[in-house]
Amino acid sequence: MDDLRILHEMFKCFRALCCKGPPPPRPEYDVVCIGLTGAGKTSLLSRLCGESTDNIVPTTGIKHTDSPFFYVSTGADNIKKYWSRYYQGSQGVIFVLDSASSDEDLESARNELHSALQHPQLCTLPFLILANHQDKPAARAPNQIKKYFELEPLARGKRWILEGCTVDNMESVKESFGQLIGLLEDKETEPARI
Repeated sequence: MDDLRILHEMFKCFRALCCKGPPPPRPEYDVVCIGLTGAGKTSLLSRLCGESTDNIVPTTGIKHTDSPFFYVSTGADNIKKYWSRYYQGSQGVIFVLDSASSDEDLESARNELHSALQHPQLCTLPFLILANHQDKPAARAPNQIKKYFELEPLARGKRWILEGCTVDNMESVKESFGQLIGLLEDKETEPARI
């Protein structure tokens, strides 16, 4: 009986020293996710939330995910004019582009990213730029995207990250989101680059 009582006391001491209760709540951030139609915004965020991507169809209109972390907006031309309504109150931006898209679509993505980086409500926020579909043969590497999008001169002085990704490699996407969270938590950091 004494051994049991000693074990119980040891366990109480262990809990007092090592288990200081539940971890503190993680802060929540309002992050807007934008990009052209077909870039993979819904697929990436669905996979990140542990949902199946088997029956995903292009988002029409505006879609709010269950996670408080994201607002997802479609890239359809008739909806892009409403993107700025979702910028207010955002603390960060995720821009998803299809790195294997046609030259014409890549130019459109470039123009949209330039507009977002210069928008008064977004220009001071951290950006995570995801070059999606890196698993496709025509995919451009992140360094090619950086050069083509002229990110160095355009984003000088801003906090941004450019990463390649694919829906089949969620670990790299999670790492990218971890870097974005780091930028959100540390507002005094130097600008990030690839």
